[in-house]
Amino acid sequence: MNPMASIQPISADQEQKVIKRTATLIRLAAIDLETDIPPIEVKFDLSGRAAGMYCSRKGQRWIRYNPYLFAKYFADNFSCTIPHEVAHYLVDATFNRGRLRPHGREWQHMMILLGCPPETTHKFNLTGIPVKRQQRHSYRCSCGEHLLSSTRHNRVQRNRRLSYYCRHCNKALIYTG
Repeated sequence: MNPMASIQPISADQEQKVIKRTATLIRLAAIDLETDIPPIEVKFDLSGRAAGMYCSRKGQRWIRYNPYLFAKYFADNFSCTIPHEVAHYLVDATFNRGRLRPHGREWQHMMILLGCPPETTHKFNLTGIPVKRQQRHSYRCSCGEHLLSSTRHNRVQRNRRLSYYCRHCNKALIYTG
């Protein structure tokens, strides 16, 4: 049996429960914070290792959930991942102070407000979950070779002024092709 085929995404009924819980947490937090916080769009299109992701681009905000990880660990994600992503949204919607640390004091405060411990990562077994692997690209510095993910490599290629630096020798990493 193909392990990739063993896990199916969550059902439409479970999706509705996740959407409802997301909206309920936002509504309850808005009452506690005594402010208006609009509802947010929820998508079930996330893949890979992450269970959830809060996104904000060009004035649009939405939360993405991984339907495969939710299917395999529904109860854990229902109680932890949903508040985690809602807390990111609440910080963005209530603190208008430029760039904040993603899991900084404000986010931790929101997690406590939502009744959850401010934990940042899950430790789920990903067997049977479709996981996309990024290609690695070779870079060098004065002390050795480093492999950068496609995400970091593409950032360097798009923005020629952007560089990553070695943690050991503090020299810029140079792409070796």
